[in-house]
Amino acid sequence: MLNATTDRKEYDNYHSKPEQKKRRASRNTARRRMAAKGRVSKGDGKDVTHRNGNPRDNRSSNLGVQSKSGNRSYARTRTARKKDPSS
Repeated sequence: MLNATTDRKEYDNYHSKPEQKKRRASRNTARRRMAAKGRVSKGDGKDVTHRNGNPRDNRSSNLGVQSKSGNRSYARTRTARKKDPSS
C-alpha cells in the first residue's frame, strides 16, 4: 500500500499537470456519453476505450466498450504508447 507522501508526490508530479487534467476530464466525458447511450453503467466492469489511443478524441466513431482486462492489456512502448500490433 502506498503512503500519503508517495501519493502526494505522484499527484504533484503527474496528476496535477494541466495536460493530464484535460485528458482525465476527456476520459470522464467519454464515459458519461457512453452511459447516456446505455452502453455502460456504474459497476459493470467495462471500460470505454479510445480506439486511436488519444483520450482527447471523443468522436463516437472512436469510442468503444471493452472489458477492463481487455482494455488495459495492450503491450506498451517505453513512452507508454500502445505498440503497433502489426509489428
